[in-house]
Amino acid sequence: MTPTSFNLWAPLIVAGLVTAIITPLAIFIAPKVGAMDVPKDKRRVHNKPMPRFGGIAIYAGLMVGLALFVLGKNAHIPAVMVGCTLIYILGAIDDIKGMKPIIKFGGQVVCATVVFAMGLRINFITNWFGEGNMNFGIAVCYLATVVWLAGITNAVNLIDGLDGLAAGISAISALSIAYVSYIHGWYIPTMAMMALAGACLGFLPFNFHPAKTFMGDSGSQLLGFAIASLSILGTVKSATLVVVVIPALVLGLPILDTLMAIIRRTIRHQSIGTADKEHLHHRILRAGFGQRRAVLLMYSVSGIMGIVAILYSRGLFIECLGLAFVALLIVGVLITDTGTNKVSLKGYRILKEAPDAPSAKATRATEKIESKAVKIIDEE
Repeated sequence: MTPTSFNLWAPLIVAGLVTAIITPLAIFIAPKVGAMDVPKDKRRVHNKPMPRFGGIAIYAGLMVGLALFVLGKNAHIPAVMVGCTLIYILGAIDDIKGMKPIIKFGGQVVCATVVFAMGLRINFITNWFGEGNMNFGIAVCYLATVVWLAGITNAVNLIDGLDGLAAGISAISALSIAYVSYIHGWYIPTMAMMALAGACLGFLPFNFHPAKTFMGDSGSQLLGFAIASLSILGTVKSATLVVVVIPALVLGLPILDTLMAIIRRTIRHQSIGTADKEHLHHRILRAGFGQRRAVLLMYSVSGIMGIVAILYSRGLFIECLGLAFVALLIVGVLITDTGTNKVSLKGYRILKEAPDAPSAKATRATEKIESKAVKIIDEE
């Protein structure tokens, strides 16, 4: 097909509008169906009950975007829509009733199996040691497809810990993959990813700090599953370029966070599904950054990885390595250098929380902060 500006931007705009219109309704419905996130443990960063039914708005926006602009133009779009519907239902049940991690993972495998049975699968990868592709047998094909779909689903799900984090990173990822698809002439994946990005952006005004609602597991699992399944549409064109490498690069931050969680819990002899407060975003918060700053910093790292993915698709491998190193360096600094920011930001909070305080008290607070800052600088 020949792309036009309307073809490319309409899915994003329509999906975004649908999501933005339905989100207030989801906020209204959430307490009535019991989809509320109550801060009952220290792992949560909010301090009051919050609606967590926003996934239904993201689902509606995505489905409308896919149905209007790409359904019927690719034989595998129905499989994507069915899989996304099933994973949304699984997440909604978890949001309302709760679900053990092992049952949730089993449900994800079932959703991936349905998609595989409908013909959407990873059949081959690029042969790195010779020409052509390496075709998979049916067993390896099934395993690769299920691991890919479930792995990316959980990577996005695990990073949904701060206001606007999962929605923003998913939007950056979808836009990056859409651009890669566009510059290589794969327009169906481009429009599908634009619809997904639109659903994320339509939800973000209600979810960015201070959030009015959460997307819940129904939203975070849906976003991960949609990115993973839509990227498989590129297999008919370019083996691992779109299917594995590009999404893996763009989602480098949540994938890294997931791998660190698995290693950390394995070392501690804990279940992989055990919740903790050691994710990247939790560690950045402990460094002294508030939610808004922490999320914007993680957006920046994801944006860098998106550029890495685009450069990789153009064969600029040296530039990729350089930018990827910069991203890792930023993450390393954020999660290890905790002193200076913590003092300065704490000081700003003291002054902000007591705007009407007597000037003498404010002066003493300022002098205390300045003395601590000078001490830190002298020590460094």
